[in-house]
Amino acid sequence: MLLVRTHVAPSPIHGLGLFASEAIPRGTPIWRFHEGFDHAYTRAEFAELPAPAREHLRWFSYFDAALDALIKSGDLSCFMNHADAPNTGAGPAWSEPVVTVALRDVAVGEELTCDYHAFDGDVAWKFGRVPAEAQLGARHPTEALEG
Repeated sequence: MLLVRTHVAPSPIHGLGLFASEAIPRGTPIWRFHEGFDHAYTRAEFAELPAPAREHLRWFSYFDAALDALIKSGDLSCFMNHADAPNTGAGPAWSEPVVTVALRDVAVGEELTCDYHAFDGDVAWKFGRVPAEAQLGARHPTEALEG
């Protein structure tokens, strides 16, 4: 669940992005999982969905390898784009449950970014490094395909 005011707009990084609607000081909590607002889909729940719903969920969620679940936020955070040097993240001393914070001051109108590699176990799929049919969390094209 986003904890700061944001809006979606065209992104110079990719398609649409998530932008700060207010100044966000370094260390400010940006996002946290909130059961009932956000949802964790088990592999079984994911497998029961029709193909178009699985494709949508896989694209707009992240795979938490520790939970073995897809995490779908109930807000606009799915528009946050990847950056190698992001302005949001877990911070250096994170622990479970993870809360995403501003890693530096973020200006009004600045795009919020995160490092997909830091938390998304399905990043290889999102970046097209494994086949579209690859199992959740596959990191290499040779890993098993979904059945």
